[in-house]
Amino acid sequence: MEKVYRTVIIDDEESAIDNLCFELQRYTYISIEGKARNGISGIKMIERLQPDLVFLDVELPDMQGMDVVSKLEGYISWNMNIVFYTAHDKYVIDALRARAFDFLLKPVDSEELQTVISRLCKREYTVPNYTPPMLPDTGKPFVVTTPMGDLRFLHTSEIGYFRYQSARKIWEVALTNGTFLPLKRNTTAEQLCAYDKAFAQIHQSYIINMHYLVMVQDNHCIMYPPFNSLEEELQVSKKYRKKLIECFYQL
Repeated sequence: MEKVYRTVIIDDEESAIDNLCFELQRYTYISIEGKARNGISGIKMIERLQPDLVFLDVELPDMQGMDVVSKLEGYISWNMNIVFYTAHDKYVIDALRARAFDFLLKPVDSEELQTVISRLCKREYTVPNYTPPMLPDTGKPFVVTTPMGDLRFLHTSEIGYFRYQSARKIWEVALTNGTFLPLKRNTTAEQLCAYDKAFAQIHQSYIINMHYLVMVQDNHCIMYPPFNSLEEELQVSKKYRKKLIECFYQL
């Protein structure tokens, strides 16, 4: 039997709701169970209906969409996917910070919606009841060559980020034990990012392990322990902002 996704829409714009409902009519397995016009009503509706899928406007009359997510934390005991949608793409980083399932721009484009729905179905089919890990899996060994030619075998879970030392013209890897390991001089950012899809370049001098990323606040990365009290700031530059978002969706 085909799974039916019980869906709630939270938006204060009638035209936006109508447009989204029209687009969703194509999917027989999407059932719109409720519509709310503000955050408080939306929270109550979610708690009552326990939907599989929520389309949440970023800007609501009484609160931000991200605040809705924050108020629901600790109360969601079922598998619920949140899709933020808004007319302003400046909120993409905030959606990432709130760990949304996906993000759409208004007016909702048919092809982009199809991509979201396809991802949803694929996720449910391949890994039902899957919860993304807060910390990385160990994965395959990461082979590091030091400037002295020594080989070190690391796991992705041991790596928080890479930083480029311009004075020495080398990359260093920040490890969970609090140390920095220098890499051989001809190591490039492209090589590091290509090794694991969790490695995302955020600045010309920084590459982070996305599994340790909590949020992006004021264009600065906030990391999980043991990388949560860094003296240096892991800043997301405008040049790499889009790449960071793409990396997030590929995990």
